Amino acid sequence: MTGTDRSGGGAARHDVRDAAPGGHWTPGEQILWRYRDSAPGIDGRIHICRPVTVVEDTDELLAVWMAPGTECVKPVLADGSPVHREPLATRYTAPRTTTRSHWHGAGVLKLARPGEPWSVWLFWDRGWHLRNWYVNLEAPRVRWTGGVDSEDHFLDIAVYPDRSWRWLDEDEFAQAQRSGLMDARRARRVEEAGRAAVGVIEAWGSPFRDGWQHWRPDPAWDVPVLPEDWDRTPAHMTS
Repeated sequence: MTGTDRSGGGAARHDVRDAAPGGHWTPGEQILWRYRDSAPGIDGRIHICRPVTVVEDTDELLAVWMAPGTECVKPVLADGSPVHREPLATRYTAPRTTTRSHWHGAGVLKLARPGEPWSVWLFWDRGWHLRNWYVNLEAPRVRWTGGVDSEDHFLDIAVYPDRSWRWLDEDEFAQAQRSGLMDARRARRVEEAGRAAVGVIEAWGSPFRDGWQHWRPDPAWDVPVLPEDWDRTPAHMTS
């Protein structure tokens, strides 16, 4: 589907159930979208977890909706202060923990193609005015029964409705390398992925051309609940 044909599907809330990693979830199912921490000494612990509702899941695309007010897990410094307030030089080496918080503002639509080292997010302002697309460079997502896991690669791209774009977080990408979160070889792969994403943007390829800015969530969908075992594999969503 493209253009204004995209909609929430009109279905009432689906019961939560797991799908086999090799299968597909159906629209309305609730899963977890998670990221592993790559900070030294963390050893891949989940530090970001966002319950989402499946919009579409095929061999070509996973689309999910994170509703306003969703309770999520995010990293914070050991004293509870936001990570972005830590000076850049020590941002990735200062002790961290996680906290639960609710997503403020409009919801986010996330689009990801299997095996691709980025996902594309859509942000709207009040009144469903598209603010921008956001290309999050990340490890290709690994599917498990309760959702998908990835690892953020720090470097991002903002894409605007007039098709202009710009790099984001280049300073954090450089600091991640200085802090030992990625070696030179891995950094080159991330840069190559970024250039490939720019090629898609400049050609206005999928998903930018596919009309997702016209999509709207099904009003019958409940906001997913963050499970107590959000950091386990598998985690069990509560109905």
